[in-house]
Amino acid sequence: MLRIFILILIFVGTEFFAFKGMRQMTVNWSVGAQRAAIVLFWLSTLVCYGLLVYMIAQRSNFALTYRSYGLFNFTVGLFFLVFVSKLLFGSLHLVNDVVGWVLGWFQTKPLIASEEYEKMNRFQFFNQLGLGVTSLYMAASLYGFTRGKYGFRVCEETLYFDDLPEAFDGLKIVQISDMHLGSFNEALEQVREGFDLINSLQADYVFFTGDLVNNFSDEAEPWIPFLQSIQAKRGKFSILGNHDYGDYALRGYPEKQQAHFARMIEIHKESGFQLLRNESVLLQSGDQSIRLLGTENWGKGFQQYGDFDATMRGASQEEFKIMLSHDPTFWEEHLLGKTNVHLTLSGHTHGAQFGVEVPSLGIKFSPVSLRYKRWGGLYTEGLQHLYINRGFGFLAFPGRVGMPPEITSITLRKKQP
Repeated sequence: MLRIFILILIFVGTEFFAFKGMRQMTVNWSVGAQRAAIVLFWLSTLVCYGLLVYMIAQRSNFALTYRSYGLFNFTVGLFFLVFVSKLLFGSLHLVNDVVGWVLGWFQTKPLIASEEYEKMNRFQFFNQLGLGVTSLYMAASLYGFTRGKYGFRVCEETLYFDDLPEAFDGLKIVQISDMHLGSFNEALEQVREGFDLINSLQADYVFFTGDLVNNFSDEAEPWIPFLQSIQAKRGKFSILGNHDYGDYALRGYPEKQQAHFARMIEIHKESGFQLLRNESVLLQSGDQSIRLLGTENWGKGFQQYGDFDATMRGASQEEFKIMLSHDPTFWEEHLLGKTNVHLTLSGHTHGAQFGVEVPSLGIKFSPVSLRYKRWGGLYTEGLQHLYINRGFGFLAFPGRVGMPPEITSITLRKKQP
């Protein structure tokens, strides 16, 4: 109940201060222009929240059949565009009011004309700042909705190990994760570039670390030829993510969920991926090998299908080991400092699909950092490495801003004595 109250307070406060700021900004406009601004302001609010309520009310229908995510993507995108814009604009006017209140509290003499002029300058400053910040956010979001989600990039890493078997020196691993194929609404040609980019890397192994779909196996059907086209010299392996089990839309419909899950298993096989479910395999090169382990989804705050003991069964202390785990919290809870698993590959966070990363300046921020200590890229603790792929697709927020869809290329090298 408290959370709902706080949420309502945020929504009401955002609308109030954004509207107040808009009225201040348009004070010198013509009467007709002011009325048009008021109508546009409240119309955007009505459409935004109306669509959101409609989607929430229709949520149970998603369990009946697979539907296009077009309306869902539009609704979520509009909400982020309208609400966050008003939140940014309104927050600056809240700051303006707080500054004015503080200055008024300490004011000991009546304002003279010049001071009143300065006060008006403060209003103008916050109006202009709010307008600039909001415009920048809206422009970045619109780019993310239209082009940013197709701006596939390759992130490359080279990792050195003392005990990597000689036969695997120079091994190239390509990791992909969080495809969420339903979100693309069968935009096959726009996404083809991402698949071509995967193949251009000429991987020895391709590892997929979960979340092939959003809710339904049907979402992956048009993409099977694309998945089949992914090339790897030595093999393709995969695991499941939290969205692959059908828990979010099909819970309460056991027969439909079982059929969905059975089809998901078949799709991995038809696509040429060997699905690892709390198990491991030996990757051979001549008379040497490394062990690849794959756990089912296990994460803090999520349904935990992963079985650590079953996944590690058969693995020896001496083997070089790579773990595939969709959620990076599995590494923190089960592997870090407790095993000698050399490299863990995860996804799940998407980097929130929104952030700023400038490695040369040491800048790395995403809102998802408020939830996950480790959320994107390479993390090294002692002799153990965790790489978190920022995702190939997108979910809910229908785009990517400052957090491009990622294909990871990792080269393993033996450290020379």
